[in-house]
Amino acid sequence: MEKDKSHGEKASKLMVDKPSDFIFHAAYMAYSKTWDENPSEEARAKLNKIMFSFSEDDPSSFYSQLNEFRKGVSSFHGRSKIRSQRKRAWREKEQKKARMSRYRK
Repeated sequence: MEKDKSHGEKASKLMVDKPSDFIFHAAYMAYSKTWDENPSEEARAKLNKIMFSFSEDDPSSFYSQLNEFRKGVSSFHGRSKIRSQRKRAWREKEQKKARMSRYRK
């Protein structure tokens, strides 16, 4: 891969996917989606550098670098809250719906 490209050339998407290596494949899929979403040639060139460094160096900083270019990804680090209900409450709700639907017909 050429590290230094002239400003006139378009950055091309790297085709280095390794489906047999799950960690690398997941990183490549994130890179690929981000690359497709960014029309800027400068951003695409930086994304290529990030992906190239993932394949050669420590992948720990890959996602933090990639998140700068990703759309719809919040900068909040942590778990999002999942709203759910208990199984018993869900079952009672479903039984009530079933009763109501039988008598509304």
